[in-house]
Amino acid sequence: MSARSRLGLVIAAGTVTLATLVAPSASARTESMDAPPATRALSARAESMDAPAGSGRAAPGLPRTVVLDGARLRRTRARLDHGDRRLALALRRLTARADNWLDQGPWTVVDKPRPAPGGDVHDYLSQAPYWWPSRPATADNPWGCPYVQRDGQRNPEVDTGTDRQDVEKVFDSTYDLALAWYYTGEKRYAVKASQVLRTWFLDPATRMNPNLDHGQFIPCKYDGRAIGVIDFSQSYTSVLDAIALLDTGAPGWSRRDRAAMLAWNTGYRDWLTDSAFGKEEGAARNNHGTFYDMQLAALAYATGDKDLARRTVLAARSLRIDPQIAADGSQPQELARTRSWHYSTFDLVAYTRLAAIGRHVGVDLWSYRGPDGQSLFRAVDYLLPAATGAEPWSHPELEFHRFAASDVVRAAADAGDRAARAAVPGLEAPPGGDLWELRPAAEQLDSIAG
Repeated sequence: MSARSRLGLVIAAGTVTLATLVAPSASARTESMDAPPATRALSARAESMDAPAGSGRAAPGLPRTVVLDGARLRRTRARLDHGDRRLALALRRLTARADNWLDQGPWTVVDKPRPAPGGDVHDYLSQAPYWWPSRPATADNPWGCPYVQRDGQRNPEVDTGTDRQDVEKVFDSTYDLALAWYYTGEKRYAVKASQVLRTWFLDPATRMNPNLDHGQFIPCKYDGRAIGVIDFSQSYTSVLDAIALLDTGAPGWSRRDRAAMLAWNTGYRDWLTDSAFGKEEGAARNNHGTFYDMQLAALAYATGDKDLARRTVLAARSLRIDPQIAADGSQPQELARTRSWHYSTFDLVAYTRLAAIGRHVGVDLWSYRGPDGQSLFRAVDYLLPAATGAEPWSHPELEFHRFAASDVVRAAADAGDRAARAAVPGLEAPPGGDLWELRPAAEQLDSIAG
């Protein structure tokens, strides 16, 4: 995910009405939480705490979010409706981001200069970011092949001629817009988010095929690689949460849209579990494997396969935490990178979001301790001296950003880590300000492209 700017202020109020739906009984509401979003009944009647007298709008129902805590979001919205000034400042930052998306896009995989190597314009295409041409381009060798790897150094040509930048805009915009709609009720945010999702995923003329067969290709070498799965692993869980928010009754997002999006997500989930690239990425032992688990568990939960989601989170204890995190909390494989701070925080974004998914399926990943005492708490605590500025980061890092750790520290603090909680006042806010209270789930706050 790219680091995103936060701009100005728009706080609006709108009215969201679902007059044709009847609020379910308490037992029916409980049962609905176990159903996939596309088949869940929507409640048109807000609970009293959600819509104070004179608020002028009906509150949407409880979102069945995947990483985010839907009940917490609803409480936050109630606090905003009751005039919480501190949250209002964060909302101004969020709506400024959402406003910035209103006149952009929608984006589609079919408008790149040339299709993916397979020839289907609907296939997603991205280029390996750390691979560079070793020779000058000529008529006989237009790519400058062979390509050679320069770890941590991003080749600028990967941002032209592929879908990578556009898909990041799809991920970021739908998340910002759906959150802005949920907190303000402003119709235009929901309508824009719906347009972006339909164009990229659903409309027959512009939709993306639910596979990553051509992710992170290397010119003259590979038409696609398993490692390309991380293009979606980094941020697609935010899209799943955006869909869950829209599913609570957003204007412009229909039952047909919900059903079609469920079908797309089911197809993509099956590609992850059954394809050769998906299986290879799942076998990775570094951050790629962690992000794969996070993405698979999220998709499983969002598509109604709670058993797969639970198995995936449970398996991460011995499959990921034990070999990846050392007894002192360091992550040796990430420390070996040229951008060790970036990748140490990056891997913990996946872990903390996976732990949030675990909460929905009855697995407390935060409380797990490995045979040598490994844990997510220790991994976060290892970053605290550098995250607060108390000590310099002593490992290789091409571009150190202290704020990169802020979200994972907040996640640990929320999960009960006393050291992390004490460190929160010393954290550096990300560019544009802190949005944790509005979207309490870790994001990758620094850009590898920076």
